[in-house]
Amino acid sequence: MEEKKLYINGEWVKRANDDVIQVLNPASGEVVGTVPNAGREEVMQAVDAASKAFDTWAALPARRRAEYLRRWFDLMREHKESIARTLTLEQGKPLAEARGEVAAAGRFLEWYSEEAVRVAGEIIPPSGEKKRIMVLRQPVGVVAAITPWNFPASMVTRKIAPALAAGCPVILKPASQTPLTAVAIVELAHEAGIPRGVVNLVTGSAALIGETLMADSRVRKITFTGSTEVGKMLMRQSADTMKRISLELGGHAPYLVFDDADLEQAVAGVIQAKIRNAGQMCVAVNRFFVQEGIYDAFVSRLRTALKQIQTGNGLDESVTMGPLIDHKAYQKVLDHVLDARELGAGLLCGGNGRHEGGHPEAGYFFEPTLLTNVTDQMKIMQEETFGPVLPLRRFETEEEALLLANDSRYGLAAYVYTQSLSRGIRVSEKLQYGVVGLNDGGPATVQAPFGGFKESGIGREGGHHGMEPFLEIKYISIGL
Repeated sequence: MEEKKLYINGEWVKRANDDVIQVLNPASGEVVGTVPNAGREEVMQAVDAASKAFDTWAALPARRRAEYLRRWFDLMREHKESIARTLTLEQGKPLAEARGEVAAAGRFLEWYSEEAVRVAGEIIPPSGEKKRIMVLRQPVGVVAAITPWNFPASMVTRKIAPALAAGCPVILKPASQTPLTAVAIVELAHEAGIPRGVVNLVTGSAALIGETLMADSRVRKITFTGSTEVGKMLMRQSADTMKRISLELGGHAPYLVFDDADLEQAVAGVIQAKIRNAGQMCVAVNRFFVQEGIYDAFVSRLRTALKQIQTGNGLDESVTMGPLIDHKAYQKVLDHVLDARELGAGLLCGGNGRHEGGHPEAGYFFEPTLLTNVTDQMKIMQEETFGPVLPLRRFETEEEALLLANDSRYGLAAYVYTQSLSRGIRVSEKLQYGVVGLNDGGPATVQAPFGGFKESGIGREGGHHGMEPFLEIKYISIGL
Protein backbone atom coordinates (compact mmCIF):
# COMPACT_ATOMS: atom_id res chain seq x y z
CA MET A 1 0.00 0.00 0.00
CA GLU A 2 1.34 3.41 -0.99
CA GLU A 3 1.15 6.31 1.50
CA LYS A 4 1.41 9.50 -0.51
CA LYS A 5 1.86 13.16 0.45
CA LEU A 6 0.84 16.58 -0.80
CA TYR A 7 3.21 18.41 -3.14
CA ILE A 8 3.52 22.09 -2.25
CA ASN A 9 6.27 24.54 -3.24
CA GLY A 10 8.53 21.80 -4.53
CA GLU A 11 8.31 19.62 -1.42
CA TRP A 12 6.34 16.53 -0.39
CA VAL A 13 4.46 17.39 2.78
CA LYS A 14 2.27 15.42 5.15
CA ARG A 15 -0.83 16.75 6.89
CA ALA A 16 -0.18 17.40 10.57
CA ASN A 17 -3.24 15.50 11.82
CA ASP A 18 -2.67 12.34 9.73
CA ASP A 19 -6.18 12.55 8.23
CA VAL A 20 -6.04 10.40 5.08
CA ILE A 21 -8.26 9.13 2.28
CA GLN A 22 -8.09 5.46 1.38
CA VAL A 23 -7.83 4.61 -2.30
CA LEU A 24 -9.59 1.38 -3.30
CA ASN A 25 -9.01 -1.01 -6.17
CA PRO A 26 -12.47 -0.90 -7.83
CA ALA A 27 -12.10 -4.51 -8.99
CA SER A 28 -11.51 -6.00 -5.54
CA GLY A 29 -12.04 -3.41 -2.83
CA GLU A 30 -8.41 -3.77 -1.72
CA VAL A 31 -6.88 -0.61 -0.24
CA VAL A 32 -4.03 0.22 -2.62
CA GLY A 33 -2.91 3.50 -1.06
CA THR A 34 -3.70 6.60 0.95
CA VAL A 35 -3.44 10.33 0.30
CA PRO A 36 -3.72 13.23 2.75
CA ASN A 37 -7.12 14.83 3.28
CA ALA A 38 -5.91 18.42 2.88
CA GLY A 39 -7.42 21.24 4.91
CA ARG A 40 -7.76 24.92 4.08
CA GLU A 41 -4.30 25.64 5.47
CA GLU A 42 -2.58 23.31 3.00
CA VAL A 43 -4.65 24.62 0.09
CA MET A 44 -3.72 28.18 0.99
CA GLN A 45 -0.06 27.15 1.17
CA ALA A 46 -0.35 25.81 -2.37
CA VAL A 47 -1.93 29.07 -3.56
CA ASP A 48 0.82 31.05 -1.81
CA ALA A 49 3.49 28.96 -3.52
CA ALA A 50 1.94 29.22 -6.98
CA SER A 51 1.34 32.94 -6.61
CA LYS A 52 4.95 33.51 -5.54
CA ALA A 53 6.24 31.42 -8.48
CA PHE A 54 4.11 33.18 -11.09
CA ASP A 55 6.31 36.17 -11.99
CA THR A 56 9.48 34.12 -12.34
CA TRP A 57 7.86 31.31 -14.33
CA ALA A 58 6.01 33.74 -16.63
CA ALA A 59 9.23 35.68 -17.28
CA LEU A 60 11.20 32.53 -18.15
CA PRO A 61 11.92 32.33 -21.89
CA ALA A 62 9.43 30.07 -23.63
CA ARG A 63 12.25 27.81 -24.79
CA ARG A 64 13.21 27.14 -21.15
CA ARG A 65 9.65 26.26 -20.19
CA ALA A 66 9.53 23.97 -23.21
CA GLU A 67 12.68 22.19 -22.05
CA TYR A 68 11.12 21.43 -18.66
CA LEU A 69 8.02 20.00 -20.32
CA ARG A 70 10.10 17.94 -22.71
CA ARG A 71 12.13 16.51 -19.81
CA TRP A 72 8.89 15.63 -18.03
CA PHE A 73 7.63 13.91 -21.20
CA ASP A 74 10.80 11.86 -21.48
CA LEU A 75 10.35 10.65 -17.89
CA MET A 76 6.72 9.76 -18.60
CA ARG A 77 7.85 7.52 -21.45
CA GLU A 78 10.49 5.95 -19.25
CA HIS A 79 7.99 5.17 -16.45
CA LYS A 80 5.00 4.33 -18.65
CA GLU A 81 4.55 0.78 -17.35
CA SER A 82 4.64 1.63 -13.65
CA ILE A 83 2.20 4.52 -14.06
CA ALA A 84 -0.13 2.32 -16.11
CA ARG A 85 -0.14 -0.30 -13.38
CA THR A 86 -0.94 2.33 -10.75
CA LEU A 87 -3.74 3.62 -12.97
CA THR A 88 -5.31 0.17 -13.35
CA LEU A 89 -4.98 -0.56 -9.62
CA GLU A 90 -6.97 2.54 -8.62
CA GLN A 91 -9.27 3.03 -11.64
CA GLY A 92 -9.86 -0.51 -12.91
CA LYS A 93 -9.53 -0.20 -16.69
CA PRO A 94 -7.63 -2.98 -18.47
CA LEU A 95 -3.87 -2.61 -18.40
CA ALA A 96 -3.73 -2.26 -22.19
CA GLU A 97 -6.09 0.74 -21.98
CA ALA A 98 -4.06 2.18 -19.10
CA ARG A 99 -0.88 1.97 -21.16
CA GLY A 100 -2.62 3.80 -23.99
CA GLU A 101 -3.82 6.51 -21.65
CA VAL A 102 -0.38 7.06 -20.12
CA ALA A 103 1.09 7.33 -23.62
CA ALA A 104 -1.58 9.91 -24.49
CA ALA A 105 -0.85 11.80 -21.28
CA GLY A 106 2.79 12.02 -22.26
CA ARG A 107 1.90 13.35 -25.69
CA PHE A 108 0.22 16.41 -24.11
CA LEU A 109 3.52 17.26 -22.44
CA GLU A 110 5.33 16.78 -25.74
CA TRP A 111 2.83 18.78 -27.78
CA TYR A 112 2.75 21.77 -25.44
CA SER A 113 6.51 21.78 -25.09
CA GLU A 114 6.39 22.55 -28.80
CA GLU A 115 3.50 25.04 -28.58
CA ALA A 116 5.18 27.04 -25.80
CA VAL A 117 7.56 28.68 -28.29
CA ARG A 118 4.75 29.62 -30.70
CA VAL A 119 2.93 32.16 -28.52
CA ALA A 120 3.32 35.40 -30.43
CA GLY A 121 1.97 38.95 -30.28
CA GLU A 122 1.11 41.45 -33.01
CA ILE A 123 2.01 44.89 -34.31
CA ILE A 124 -1.15 46.52 -35.64
CA PRO A 125 -1.10 49.47 -38.08
CA PRO A 126 -2.00 52.63 -36.11
CA SER A 127 -4.55 55.26 -37.01
CA GLY A 128 -2.08 58.13 -36.79
CA GLU A 129 1.56 58.91 -37.59
CA LYS A 130 2.59 59.42 -33.97
CA LYS A 131 1.16 56.18 -32.58
CA ARG A 132 2.10 52.54 -32.56
CA ILE A 133 -0.08 49.60 -31.48
CA MET A 134 1.42 46.52 -29.89
CA VAL A 135 -0.53 43.43 -28.76
CA LEU A 136 0.90 40.97 -26.22
CA ARG A 137 -0.34 37.56 -25.16
CA GLN A 138 0.53 36.98 -21.54
CA PRO A 139 -0.18 34.20 -19.01
CA VAL A 140 -3.44 34.62 -17.12
CA GLY A 141 -1.97 33.74 -13.71
CA VAL A 142 -2.34 30.96 -11.16
CA VAL A 143 -4.44 28.06 -12.50
CA ALA A 144 -6.46 25.53 -10.49
CA ALA A 145 -6.93 22.25 -12.36
CA ILE A 146 -9.64 19.87 -11.12
CA THR A 147 -9.52 16.45 -12.77
CA PRO A 148 -11.88 13.43 -12.84
CA TRP A 149 -11.42 9.77 -11.91
CA ASN A 150 -12.15 8.18 -15.28
CA PHE A 151 -8.94 9.32 -17.04
CA PRO A 152 -6.60 10.05 -14.13
CA ALA A 153 -3.46 10.43 -16.28
CA SER A 154 -4.47 12.14 -19.52
CA MET A 155 -6.78 14.66 -17.85
CA VAL A 156 -3.91 15.81 -15.64
CA THR A 157 -1.46 16.60 -18.43
CA ARG A 158 -4.17 17.87 -20.79
CA LYS A 159 -4.72 20.69 -18.29
CA ILE A 160 -1.30 21.22 -16.76
CA ALA A 161 0.80 21.11 -19.94
CA PRO A 162 -0.79 24.09 -21.76
CA ALA A 163 -0.96 26.10 -18.53
CA LEU A 164 2.76 25.64 -17.89
CA ALA A 165 3.59 26.26 -21.53
CA ALA A 166 1.73 29.57 -21.37
CA GLY A 167 3.60 30.61 -18.21
CA CYS A 168 0.98 29.78 -15.55
CA PRO A 169 1.75 27.92 -12.29
CA VAL A 170 -0.77 25.21 -11.41
CA ILE A 171 -2.54 23.77 -8.38
CA LEU A 172 -3.81 20.28 -9.21
CA LYS A 173 -6.76 18.70 -7.41
CA PRO A 174 -7.22 15.10 -8.66
CA ALA A 175 -10.32 13.02 -7.93
CA SER A 176 -10.19 11.35 -4.51
CA GLN A 177 -11.00 7.97 -6.08
CA THR A 178 -7.92 8.02 -8.33
CA PRO A 179 -5.23 10.35 -6.91
CA LEU A 180 -2.28 7.94 -7.04
CA THR A 181 -1.78 8.31 -10.81
CA ALA A 182 -1.65 12.08 -10.43
CA VAL A 183 0.89 11.74 -7.63
CA ALA A 184 3.05 9.49 -9.82
CA ILE A 185 2.95 12.04 -12.64
CA VAL A 186 3.80 14.94 -10.32
CA GLU A 187 6.69 12.92 -8.89
CA LEU A 188 8.14 12.96 -12.41
CA ALA A 189 7.57 16.72 -12.67
CA HIS A 190 9.69 17.05 -9.53
CA GLU A 191 12.34 14.77 -11.03
CA ALA A 192 12.29 16.88 -14.21
CA GLY A 193 13.39 19.85 -12.10
CA ILE A 194 10.35 22.05 -12.60
CA PRO A 195 10.92 25.04 -10.26
CA ARG A 196 9.36 25.30 -6.81
CA GLY A 197 5.74 26.42 -6.71
CA VAL A 198 5.12 25.94 -10.44
CA VAL A 199 3.33 22.61 -9.94
CA ASN A 200 1.43 21.90 -6.71
CA LEU A 201 -0.83 18.98 -5.81
CA VAL A 202 -3.50 18.87 -3.09
CA THR A 203 -5.80 15.94 -2.35
CA GLY A 204 -8.92 15.75 -0.24
CA SER A 205 -12.48 17.03 -0.10
CA ALA A 206 -13.61 18.44 -3.45
CA ALA A 207 -16.04 20.78 -1.68
CA LEU A 208 -13.48 22.22 0.74
CA ILE A 209 -10.64 22.51 -1.74
CA GLY A 210 -12.90 23.87 -4.46
CA GLU A 211 -14.45 26.45 -2.17
CA THR A 212 -11.02 27.62 -0.98
CA LEU A 213 -9.64 27.93 -4.50
CA MET A 214 -12.72 29.68 -5.83
CA ALA A 215 -12.72 32.28 -3.05
CA ASP A 216 -9.07 33.28 -3.54
CA SER A 217 -8.68 36.12 -6.05
CA ARG A 218 -5.06 35.09 -6.72
CA VAL A 219 -6.39 32.02 -8.53
CA ARG A 220 -7.20 33.55 -11.89
CA LYS A 221 -8.25 30.48 -13.87
CA ILE A 222 -10.20 27.28 -13.18
CA THR A 223 -10.09 24.31 -15.55
CA PHE A 224 -12.47 21.50 -14.65
CA THR A 225 -13.60 18.18 -16.11
CA GLY A 226 -16.59 16.51 -14.49
CA SER A 227 -20.36 16.62 -14.22
CA THR A 228 -22.52 19.39 -15.65
CA GLU A 229 -24.05 19.99 -12.22
CA VAL A 230 -20.68 20.66 -10.58
CA GLY A 231 -19.59 22.70 -13.59
CA LYS A 232 -22.58 25.01 -13.18
CA MET A 233 -21.77 25.43 -9.49
CA LEU A 234 -18.17 26.38 -10.29
CA MET A 235 -19.38 28.81 -12.92
CA ARG A 236 -21.57 30.55 -10.35
CA GLN A 237 -18.76 30.64 -7.80
CA SER A 238 -16.29 32.05 -10.33
CA ALA A 239 -18.40 35.19 -10.70
CA ASP A 240 -17.34 36.63 -7.34
CA THR A 241 -13.71 36.98 -8.39
CA MET A 242 -14.33 36.98 -12.17
CA LYS A 243 -12.14 33.96 -12.75
CA ARG A 244 -11.67 32.64 -16.25
CA ILE A 245 -13.14 29.18 -16.48
CA SER A 246 -12.90 26.17 -18.79
CA LEU A 247 -15.41 23.37 -18.36
CA GLU A 248 -15.48 19.94 -20.00
CA LEU A 249 -18.74 18.49 -18.74
CA GLY A 250 -21.19 15.65 -19.29
CA GLY A 251 -22.35 14.21 -22.58
CA HIS A 252 -25.13 12.14 -24.11
CA ALA A 253 -23.54 11.11 -27.37
CA PRO A 254 -25.64 9.86 -30.31
CA TYR A 255 -24.30 7.17 -32.66
CA LEU A 256 -25.84 7.32 -36.15
CA VAL A 257 -25.50 4.28 -38.40
CA PHE A 258 -26.82 4.80 -41.93
CA ASP A 259 -27.84 2.13 -44.42
CA ASP A 260 -24.63 2.54 -46.41
CA ALA A 261 -22.31 2.19 -43.39
CA ASP A 262 -19.47 -0.30 -43.31
CA LEU A 263 -20.91 -2.75 -40.76
CA GLU A 264 -17.57 -4.06 -39.58
CA GLN A 265 -16.27 -0.56 -39.09
CA ALA A 266 -19.45 0.57 -37.32
CA VAL A 267 -19.38 -2.33 -34.85
CA ALA A 268 -15.68 -1.81 -34.15
CA GLY A 269 -16.45 1.85 -33.49
CA VAL A 270 -19.00 0.86 -30.85
CA ILE A 271 -16.38 -1.10 -28.92
CA GLN A 272 -14.11 1.94 -28.93
CA ALA A 273 -16.79 4.55 -28.23
CA LYS A 274 -18.85 2.62 -25.68
CA ILE A 275 -17.10 -0.41 -24.19
CA ARG A 276 -13.74 1.26 -23.60
CA ASN A 277 -13.35 2.13 -19.91
CA ALA A 278 -16.63 0.22 -19.28
CA GLY A 279 -18.52 3.12 -20.86
CA GLN A 280 -17.27 5.52 -18.18
CA MET A 281 -16.41 8.37 -20.54
CA CYS A 282 -17.99 11.76 -21.18
CA VAL A 283 -17.74 10.97 -24.91
CA ALA A 284 -19.23 7.49 -24.51
CA VAL A 285 -22.23 6.76 -26.72
CA ASN A 286 -25.53 6.89 -24.87
CA ARG A 287 -28.04 6.65 -27.74
CA PHE A 288 -27.76 4.42 -30.81
CA PHE A 289 -29.81 5.32 -33.88
CA VAL A 290 -29.67 2.77 -36.71
CA GLN A 291 -31.35 3.17 -40.11
CA GLU A 292 -34.09 0.67 -40.90
CA GLY A 293 -32.42 -1.05 -43.83
CA ILE A 294 -29.30 -2.08 -41.90
CA TYR A 295 -30.78 -2.43 -38.40
CA ASP A 296 -31.09 -6.22 -38.16
CA ALA A 297 -27.66 -6.93 -39.65
CA PHE A 298 -26.00 -4.32 -37.41
CA VAL A 299 -27.69 -5.64 -34.27
CA SER A 300 -26.69 -9.22 -35.08
CA ARG A 301 -23.02 -8.32 -35.51
CA LEU A 302 -23.03 -6.06 -32.48
CA ARG A 303 -24.53 -8.73 -30.26
CA THR A 304 -21.82 -11.17 -31.33
CA ALA A 305 -19.09 -8.63 -30.61
CA LEU A 306 -20.46 -7.78 -27.16
CA LYS A 307 -20.57 -11.44 -26.12
CA GLN A 308 -16.82 -11.64 -26.71
CA ILE A 309 -16.06 -8.96 -24.12
CA GLN A 310 -14.28 -10.34 -21.06
CA THR A 311 -14.96 -8.49 -17.80
CA GLY A 312 -12.74 -8.71 -14.75
CA ASN A 313 -9.72 -7.27 -12.96
CA GLY A 314 -7.84 -5.00 -15.35
CA LEU A 315 -4.48 -6.45 -14.30
CA ASP A 316 -5.47 -9.71 -16.04
CA GLU A 317 -4.20 -9.33 -19.62
CA SER A 318 -7.13 -11.38 -20.97
CA VAL A 319 -9.69 -8.89 -19.60
CA THR A 320 -11.11 -6.40 -22.11
CA MET A 321 -13.47 -4.49 -19.78
CA GLY A 322 -12.91 -3.63 -16.13
CA PRO A 323 -15.23 -2.77 -13.24
CA LEU A 324 -17.43 0.22 -12.63
CA ILE A 325 -15.74 2.72 -10.35
CA ASP A 326 -17.96 2.20 -7.27
CA HIS A 327 -21.33 1.14 -5.89
CA LYS A 328 -23.03 4.42 -6.81
CA ALA A 329 -21.99 4.00 -10.45
CA TYR A 330 -23.24 0.42 -10.45
CA GLN A 331 -26.61 1.44 -9.00
CA LYS A 332 -27.09 4.09 -11.68
CA VAL A 333 -26.39 1.63 -14.50
CA LEU A 334 -28.69 -0.96 -12.96
CA ASP A 335 -31.43 1.65 -12.44
CA HIS A 336 -31.27 2.68 -16.11
CA VAL A 337 -31.57 -0.93 -17.27
CA LEU A 338 -34.46 -1.76 -14.91
CA ASP A 339 -36.30 1.43 -15.84
CA ALA A 340 -35.97 0.69 -19.56
CA ARG A 341 -37.12 -2.91 -19.08
CA GLU A 342 -40.15 -1.81 -17.05
CA LEU A 343 -41.11 0.61 -19.82
CA GLY A 344 -40.95 -2.07 -22.52
CA ALA A 345 -37.36 -2.27 -23.74
CA GLY A 346 -36.21 -5.61 -25.08
CA LEU A 347 -33.03 -7.29 -23.81
CA LEU A 348 -30.80 -8.94 -26.41
CA CYS A 349 -27.79 -9.61 -24.19
CA GLY A 350 -26.35 -8.72 -20.82
CA GLY A 351 -28.46 -6.98 -18.23
CA ASN A 352 -26.69 -8.53 -15.25
CA GLY A 353 -24.20 -7.22 -12.75
CA ARG A 354 -22.08 -8.83 -10.09
CA HIS A 355 -20.26 -7.88 -6.92
CA GLU A 356 -16.89 -9.34 -5.99
CA GLY A 357 -14.36 -8.81 -3.23
CA GLY A 358 -16.67 -8.16 -0.29
CA HIS A 359 -16.12 -4.38 0.00
CA PRO A 360 -19.43 -2.44 -0.17
CA GLU A 361 -17.94 0.35 -2.29
CA ALA A 362 -15.96 -1.66 -4.85
CA GLY A 363 -15.92 -4.85 -6.90
CA TYR A 364 -18.89 -4.02 -9.14
CA PHE A 365 -19.05 -5.34 -12.69
CA PHE A 366 -21.77 -5.02 -15.31
CA GLU A 367 -22.13 -7.06 -18.51
CA PRO A 368 -22.27 -5.27 -21.86
CA THR A 369 -26.02 -4.86 -22.29
CA LEU A 370 -27.99 -4.44 -25.50
CA LEU A 371 -31.49 -2.92 -25.26
CA THR A 372 -34.01 -2.60 -28.09
CA ASN A 373 -37.34 -0.80 -28.55
CA VAL A 374 -36.23 2.12 -26.40
CA THR A 375 -38.31 5.29 -26.14
CA ASP A 376 -37.72 8.87 -25.06
CA GLN A 377 -39.59 8.24 -21.79
CA MET A 378 -36.79 5.99 -20.51
CA LYS A 379 -34.10 7.44 -18.24
CA ILE A 380 -31.36 6.00 -20.40
CA MET A 381 -32.45 8.20 -23.31
CA GLN A 382 -32.36 11.34 -21.16
CA GLU A 383 -29.53 10.86 -18.66
CA GLU A 384 -25.85 9.99 -18.97
CA THR A 385 -25.52 6.32 -17.99
CA PHE A 386 -21.71 6.06 -17.61
CA GLY A 387 -21.79 2.31 -18.09
CA PRO A 388 -21.75 -0.44 -20.78
CA VAL A 389 -25.44 -0.26 -21.75
CA LEU A 390 -26.41 0.20 -25.41
CA PRO A 391 -29.98 1.38 -26.15
CA LEU A 392 -31.00 0.92 -29.82
CA ARG A 393 -33.59 2.80 -31.83
CA ARG A 394 -34.50 2.67 -35.52
CA PHE A 395 -34.84 5.64 -37.87
CA GLU A 396 -35.90 6.00 -41.49
CA THR A 397 -34.59 9.30 -42.88
CA GLU A 398 -31.55 11.52 -42.45
CA GLU A 399 -33.78 14.33 -41.21
CA GLU A 400 -35.26 12.10 -38.52
CA ALA A 401 -31.81 10.98 -37.40
CA LEU A 402 -30.64 14.58 -36.98
CA LEU A 403 -33.74 15.51 -34.99
CA LEU A 404 -33.23 12.57 -32.66
CA ALA A 405 -29.50 13.19 -32.28
CA ASN A 406 -29.80 16.93 -31.55
CA ASP A 407 -32.67 16.48 -29.08
CA SER A 408 -30.45 16.81 -26.02
CA ARG A 409 -29.24 19.51 -23.65
CA TYR A 410 -25.75 18.06 -24.06
CA GLY A 411 -23.41 18.59 -27.00
CA LEU A 412 -20.03 17.02 -26.36
CA ALA A 413 -19.51 14.20 -28.88
CA ALA A 414 -21.45 12.50 -31.69
CA TYR A 415 -20.64 9.67 -34.09
CA VAL A 416 -21.71 9.11 -37.71
CA TYR A 417 -21.20 6.01 -39.86
CA THR A 418 -21.79 6.27 -43.60
CA GLN A 419 -19.82 5.59 -46.79
CA SER A 420 -21.32 8.66 -48.47
CA LEU A 421 -18.90 11.59 -48.36
CA SER A 422 -21.70 14.06 -49.03
CA ARG A 423 -23.93 12.67 -46.28
CA GLY A 424 -21.02 12.46 -43.86
CA ILE A 425 -20.13 16.11 -44.31
CA ARG A 426 -23.77 17.23 -44.36
CA VAL A 427 -24.71 15.40 -41.16
CA SER A 428 -21.49 16.30 -39.34
CA GLU A 429 -22.07 19.99 -40.00
CA LYS A 430 -25.66 19.84 -38.70
CA LEU A 431 -24.90 17.92 -35.51
CA GLN A 432 -24.88 20.27 -32.51
CA TYR A 433 -21.79 18.77 -30.93
CA GLY A 434 -18.24 19.96 -30.34
CA VAL A 435 -16.60 16.68 -31.44
CA VAL A 436 -17.85 14.49 -34.30
CA GLY A 437 -16.39 11.10 -35.12
CA LEU A 438 -17.16 10.45 -38.80
CA ASN A 439 -16.49 6.73 -39.24
CA ASP A 440 -14.25 7.12 -36.19
CA GLY A 441 -15.02 5.74 -32.73
CA GLY A 442 -12.06 7.47 -31.09
CA PRO A 443 -11.77 11.06 -32.35
CA ALA A 444 -9.99 12.60 -29.34
CA THR A 445 -6.33 13.39 -29.99
CA VAL A 446 -3.73 15.78 -28.61
CA GLN A 447 -3.44 17.96 -31.71
CA ALA A 448 -7.16 18.76 -32.09
CA PRO A 449 -9.50 20.96 -30.01
CA PHE A 450 -11.73 19.00 -27.62
CA GLY A 451 -14.85 20.42 -25.96
CA GLY A 452 -18.61 20.67 -26.12
CA PHE A 453 -21.60 22.74 -27.13
CA LYS A 454 -24.62 23.59 -24.95
CA GLU A 455 -24.46 22.16 -21.42
CA SER A 456 -21.39 20.07 -22.19
CA GLY A 457 -19.00 22.86 -21.38
CA ILE A 458 -17.03 25.98 -22.25
CA GLY A 459 -13.66 26.21 -23.94
CA ARG A 460 -11.40 23.75 -25.75
CA GLU A 461 -8.50 21.53 -24.74
CA GLY A 462 -5.89 20.16 -27.13
CA GLY A 463 -4.21 21.52 -30.23
CA HIS A 464 -2.97 25.09 -30.46
CA HIS A 465 -6.48 26.08 -29.34
CA GLY A 466 -5.69 24.62 -25.92
CA MET A 467 -3.24 27.44 -25.17
CA GLU A 468 -5.78 30.24 -25.54
CA PRO A 469 -7.66 29.74 -22.23
CA PHE A 470 -4.39 30.35 -20.33
CA LEU A 471 -3.47 33.58 -22.11
CA GLU A 472 -4.63 37.18 -21.70
CA ILE A 473 -4.47 39.72 -24.53
CA LYS A 474 -2.90 43.05 -23.64
CA TYR A 475 -3.07 46.05 -25.99
CA ILE A 476 -0.38 48.71 -25.62
CA SER A 477 -0.91 52.05 -27.35
CA ILE A 478 2.36 53.92 -27.82
CA GLY A 479 2.58 57.67 -28.46
CA LEU A 480 5.73 58.86 -30.22
